Amino acid sequence: MIRHVLLILPLLAGCAAAVNQPVERELGDYELKMSYAPPRSMAQGLVQPNSGTLAHGGLDVTHTSGWYFGQWAANLDPTEGKMIKLDSYTGFKQPLDERFGYELGALLHSYPTLSQRNVEEYYAGLSVFGSRLGAAFSLDPGRSDRTLLADLDLQDDLGFSVTLKYGNHALDNPVGVGNGRNVRVFNDWSINLVRPWLGFDLNLSYSDSSLSALECAAYSGFNRYCDGALTFKASRAL
Repeated sequence: MIRHVLLILPLLAGCAAAVNQPVERELGDYELKMSYAPPRSMAQGLVQPNSGTLAHGGLDVTHTSGWYFGQWAANLDPTEGKMIKLDSYTGFKQPLDERFGYELGALLHSYPTLSQRNVEEYYAGLSVFGSRLGAAFSLDPGRSDRTLLADLDLQDDLGFSVTLKYGNHALDNPVGVGNGRNVRVFNDWSINLVRPWLGFDLNLSYSDSSLSALECAAYSGFNRYCDGALTFKASRAL
């Protein structure tokens, strides 16, 4: 089965790459999308198939009932010495009305050219009055991760949007950090504020973790830095 999948997906990647944009088709109650970029993000943006540095592409199928499935492949040229990645997913996404919606699904990260264990990820999303909530639980070889996301749309009330992210990470084997201390479980978090101003997007963010400076040697969470970091960025679309 894997050989058939690996044969089809390079063709999809080449087709989408040729036009450098998604190719969409409707077949009855189904909508098919071939894309050179990850065709879908899940759990309100918290979960997304991995991109690769080499040839990649994917196929996404959505039914009018809200059920969807697909597969995304990255690093499809094994001659370059990169491991091939396959992300297979399925889920159900349904808006209840203009104010509420929900999503449930599962994603499997696999590496056909390696003998390592697959990575399982389960996710859920909720949209309420323009704000988005997401949750994900993943089982990696040697660890498990739980992540929560809250994307609050406060533009009308306060003039900016707020994104909060919190993670809990548990390692199967503790990591030694010196002085007889070990790290097995740690948490991390981030807060991001975005405000439009004179055509610019002003972005202020802060991130931190529960680890001390010594324990940061064992950090492997979602933030760029282990200890507290405050960053500011101004960007403008051209």
